[in-house]
Amino acid sequence: MDPLSRPYRSVLYIPASKPRALDKARGLPVDAIIFDLEDAVPPQEKDAARDTLAGALAEGGYGKRMRIVRINGFDTPWGRADAEAVTKMNADAVLLPKVDGPEQLEALAEITGDLPLWAMLETPRGVMNAGAIAAHPKLQGMVMGTNDLAKELQARFTTDRQPLMASLGLCVLAAR
Repeated sequence: MDPLSRPYRSVLYIPASKPRALDKARGLPVDAIIFDLEDAVPPQEKDAARDTLAGALAEGGYGKRMRIVRINGFDTPWGRADAEAVTKMNADAVLLPKVDGPEQLEALAEITGDLPLWAMLETPRGVMNAGAIAAHPKLQGMVMGTNDLAKELQARFTTDRQPLMASLGLCVLAAR
């Protein structure tokens, strides 16, 4: 099945710095795995996490699960090295956090070449630019960072996500 038309009912975030979690993920019944080099990895472990993840992906065993690597943003000391490293990993896509506009995706694409891109929308600017972001030719997926978006909007956290509905709706429209 074409990865673009495949439904992702369950997506699991795994810290790239935890070999035990990386190993356990091989047997979990999920559609996709986001191997996280960003929020789930403390600053002092970022460089080692890159190597740990590269080794785990090279070993394989993740079956038909989509393997997506969430890198650090280019506004951090680790983003560029993450982007360069992911090009050598056995990954299906790279996920860029806090995408505010298509120019960030273009900067990533210059490094990652033909690797499909995913964008994480978690800022008001990103939501307002969702159409331009979705139109990027290498973009194959959009992920909503609802916790960070709620913080940026200074919205209350509610179980019905009502304060986020307009943002979520705009992004769904852009993705379609």
